[in-house]
Order: sequence, then structure tokens, then C-alpha cells
Amino acid sequence: MTIQRATFDDLEEILSLQKICYVSEAMITNDYTIQPLKQKLCEIQKEYESCTILKAVENYEIIGSIRAYERDGTYRIGKVFVRPDFQNRGIGGKLLSNMEEMFSHCRRYELFTGEKSVKNIYLYRKYGYNIFKSEKINDKLGLVYLEKPV
Repeated sequence: MTIQRATFDDLEEILSLQKICYVSEAMITNDYTIQPLKQKLCEIQKEYESCTILKAVENYEIIGSIRAYERDGTYRIGKVFVRPDFQNRGIGGKLLSNMEEMFSHCRRYELFTGEKSVKNIYLYRKYGYNIFKSEKINDKLGLVYLEKPV
């Protein structure tokens, strides 16, 4: 498995995988209207202009991805996902570590996940992230924000 910077041509495959991976998040809250499931190709193409997108590749297939952007010295990380049959093998952590290494000049990293996403919260805490705030989005969905100072 290798981690590489995604190309524009990878975006359609990354988006398809994103939708497969985020079904489990939607199931946790019984809310299938979350943004990662509704995102369109033109939207991820727009993100590509301002974000760094990495991909995890195994046997020429994309099996995971992460994206992030910098604002005011903070690197905001989002959409960390790994294909379900490759989960629990350390790939999410490798994506996270690679992104952090690429942007080690930042003062801090920040990300968010669903408040009921126990596995995600465990992963992020394992890599040094701590919850600093929470936000209620609707009756079904709450988010926790985690940060890691550099």
C-alpha cells in the first residue's frame, strides 16, 4: 500500500469510494443527508483547487483518502476514509500521518467527526488529537471538533 497525492483524474473514483465509506457514518445517526453522501463531482473538483488530497493505493485501486487545507496557520483535515474491507489495518492513521508530515510547518491541525463515531474519535485521539468543542447540527447529528497543536 502506498500513499500518494491524488490527481484530478482520481477524483471520480475518490468520490465513489467516499460515498461507500460514509454510509456507515449515516447509519450511526440514521441521517443519510450528510454532505459526504450528497457531494457531487463538480464540488470535489472545486475542492481540488484549494485542498491537498491524498490517496491510499493497493494493487492500483484507491482504498482510502484524506483531504485538507490551510487557513491562518491551522491545517483543517477532512474526509478521512478507508474502504470497509481495508479498515482496521492502520491505513487511516497512515493517511493522517502523511498529511501531517506534508504540513509540519503549521501551528496546529484540526478536524471533526460525528459525536457518535466512536472508532473515529478513538483513531484521532490515538494520534494526539483532543476534543475542544462540540456542535449540534440537527436532531440526529452532533459533531465533535478535535485539535492537535504542533
